[in-house]
Amino acid sequence: MKSIKSIYKIGYGPSSSHTMGPAFATSRFMTENPEADFIKVILYGSLAKTGKGHGTDRAVIETLADIPYEMIWDLESETPYHPNTIEFIAFKNGAEINRRKFFSIGGGEIEAEGDEKSAESEVYKETSFTEIAALCKSQNIRLSDYVFEHEDEDFKKYLLSVWQTMQNEIAEGLSKTGILPGGIQVERKAQFLHSQRHIDESPQTKENRLVCSYAFAASEQNADCGIIVTAPTCGSCGVLPAVLKYMQEKNNFSDEDILRALAVAGLIGNLVSTNASISGAECGCQAEIGTACSMAAAALCELFFMGIDQIEYAAEVAMEHHLGLTCDPVCGLVQIPCIERNAVAAMRAINALSLANFLTSMSKIPFDTVVKTMYETGIHLKSEYRETSEGGLAKHYVNR
Repeated sequence: MKSIKSIYKIGYGPSSSHTMGPAFATSRFMTENPEADFIKVILYGSLAKTGKGHGTDRAVIETLADIPYEMIWDLESETPYHPNTIEFIAFKNGAEINRRKFFSIGGGEIEAEGDEKSAESEVYKETSFTEIAALCKSQNIRLSDYVFEHEDEDFKKYLLSVWQTMQNEIAEGLSKTGILPGGIQVERKAQFLHSQRHIDESPQTKENRLVCSYAFAASEQNADCGIIVTAPTCGSCGVLPAVLKYMQEKNNFSDEDILRALAVAGLIGNLVSTNASISGAECGCQAEIGTACSMAAAALCELFFMGIDQIEYAAEVAMEHHLGLTCDPVCGLVQIPCIERNAVAAMRAINALSLANFLTSMSKIPFDTVVKTMYETGIHLKSEYRETSEGGLAKHYVNR
């Protein structure tokens, strides 16, 4: 498996697969073809169908800078390798000099047609939770120790920048009100949730309100093209920071504790990315929000110093109860139902933590099994429910 840095990317929203990925692909193609004086860009599959709402065109154009271009939205061609496919054709003095397809596979990660995977980029030899758990138990170390032993010497510094960005995205989201861009008049709600204490508020209600306000804040920043951290994607960026911020405030966890939690969460996201997918276009929203919820549940268990089996059970529960979740963004925007889903998943991660505290010894489903199940479920979802905005809420939504 690759470094966990591939799970946590810092950049502009609103979509890791539709803005970050295409921007990275554009930059790489231009680096490979510096002599080009004209670029033709062809968007296929989900990039073509929801790219306008997600801002794919903006991300590509801004990366091209002053290079003349033509952009084609191909809504018909098949995308057998990955539904997020983008092709570049470079010209010099009117003649084609190169062309290449790239695939935005989720979380800002890209692959290029013809690339060979290098073993040098692999950081982890183990590729399943079962293997990692067995190794950690044999060495009597925690999952976070396992991560720190494998990553480079700058990894903790990188995680600290991730955590600082997560806190900033929440703080900025809480500071703002108004209407999000996109044309469907979605109001920012984070500040209202955070400030409107109920006159007879129970501790449980307060927890729900605060956690949800943090998830809304991060997700609204993402929808407004703010700087966020993929966790594991832009569209699911609010789940993990929401629960970590709430628990740090409530229980006075140190930043070092948070870094360990982020390490474990990143490991869970890495396992899903390696063995299944974190792409909504490939496997539906279960791949994004389901993975984010698993990451958050595992992180919470690490914060509370729970055992490896408890971490596995919490992550499994979190993923299992998102199986089949469709990706149906209204108007192709990462707003409805995406923002609310982050808040709901954050609370579900806390529920998974509680269940793991009591029921781990009765667990029947390994985490690896639920990841495999999620992938198979996603592949069998009708294409209308995999980030095309052709089914579900996106199909039936009426602006009001």
